[in-house]
Amino acid sequence: MELFEKPRGVETRWASFENPTAGRGAGGQENDGAKGHAFDSLEPGETQTLLDVTGSGTITRIWMTVSDRSPEMLRAIRLEMFWDGAETPAVSVPLGDFFGIGLGRMVAFECALFSSPEGRSFNAFVPMPFRSAARVTITNTSETRLSHLFYDIDLLLGVTHTAEMLYFHAQFRQESPNVLGEGFVILPKVTGSGRFLGCNIGLCADERYEGAWWGEGEVKVWIGDERFPTLCGTGTEDYIGTGWGQGAYAQRTQGCPIADSTNRQWAFYRYHLDDPIYFDGSCQVAIQTIGGTDKASVMGLQEKKVPLIPVSIDTGQPSGFLKLKELAQPVVLADQPDGWCNFWRQDDWSATAYFYLERPT
Repeated sequence: MELFEKPRGVETRWASFENPTAGRGAGGQENDGAKGHAFDSLEPGETQTLLDVTGSGTITRIWMTVSDRSPEMLRAIRLEMFWDGAETPAVSVPLGDFFGIGLGRMVAFECALFSSPEGRSFNAFVPMPFRSAARVTITNTSETRLSHLFYDIDLLLGVTHTAEMLYFHAQFRQESPNVLGEGFVILPKVTGSGRFLGCNIGLCADERYEGAWWGEGEVKVWIGDERFPTLCGTGTEDYIGTGWGQGAYAQRTQGCPIADSTNRQWAFYRYHLDDPIYFDGSCQVAIQTIGGTDKASVMGLQEKKVPLIPVSIDTGQPSGFLKLKELAQPVVLADQPDGWCNFWRQDDWSATAYFYLERPT
């Protein structure tokens, strides 16, 4: 719809502590309208309902900020969303991770779906449609009181949705460490028809690997019940559009807002807006937990009993990519040519997967 067009029967509403019902003519009633209830607190174990409306509509924007922005608190606050009266949430993600950056860390960034203008607030612009009801809650699962919570949920009511409308979902997963020799599952198998919207991923590299590169793993997407993936990438930084390592940047659909080699932490994202991933039947997404460094360094890690499984060596010569998994096992690295050695490793992985699904739960 053009900016100068208005759909018939559609109303704009905002929900906040100044108007928690998002009702017409119901905002700013406390303190004679003079900033009477801009924020609220959240006690340990407390759940607050931020939005509870009926009718057909679409959430268009969510803004929040909190007084305690430590990684511990941002992982302890849980944001959940329920569509059309469902008892099971379609969204259940730690607050910090939901808004586009993993690890519970905040930096200033902007992309097509999320932003934090100065690294002190959260914005989401993901369209979240519903047919009959929407409810958003926030829970403090920590043992610490959150003194200040500000929020604003912007929505349209009276929206007529087509039969093709899908419900927004988001799920958080973490493995610390991941299982050696297995990929980290970003999106567990989801059945039905829908669209994988993308993900943000957090990585805390294990210091035992002594600075070896962690990001050789390929992102794979299984559509249906096939043994091998339908969609297969070539490497971690490749998936988010860069190459030969991964520095800090933030772009419209791909980025790495945190590239902190000192603390061995990376947070990155990829959103499939221009290259949609549709599925019918089922969808599962994973990333291989493979890193790499020179062969001599890998042998040194083996001597120190650091958990790893070598998988290939790139000698840099013509036809010099040696596939170790296709050789007779066990493989002795000392008997193989020198080069860049890729290997399975163990780190702290976390991810928020965003997707649309034909049903609200």
